[in-house]
Amino acid sequence: MKVMLELVRILFLFLFFGGMLGGLINLIYKVLGVVINEDGSGGWFPAFAILLILYVLYKNWLQFSSFVKGTKNKLSAKVSLTLISSALMLIIIAPFI
Repeated sequence: MKVMLELVRILFLFLFFGGMLGGLINLIYKVLGVVINEDGSGGWFPAFAILLILYVLYKNWLQFSSFVKGTKNKLSAKVSLTLISSALMLIIIAPFI
C-alpha cells in the first residue's frame, strides 16, 4: 500500500511541478518573443529538460519525505550539476532547432 501511495505522490509531484516549470518556460519564451516549433523536435527539448530538473529535485530533496522506508541516496554534486546544466542547455538551444 505504501508503494502505491508513493507512486501516486510521485505522479502528482511530477505533474504539478512539471506544469509549473512548463508554464514558466513558456512565459519566458513569450516574453523574449521566441517561438518553438511544437510539431518538430524543438518542443521536446524543454519537456526533456523539465524531466531532468524534476529527477534531480526528487533525488536530492523530495525522496526524503516519502512513505517508503529504505536507503535514500542523494545524487553527487557533480552529477546534479551536470544534469541541471544539460537541462539548461536544452532549454537554451530549443528555439534554434
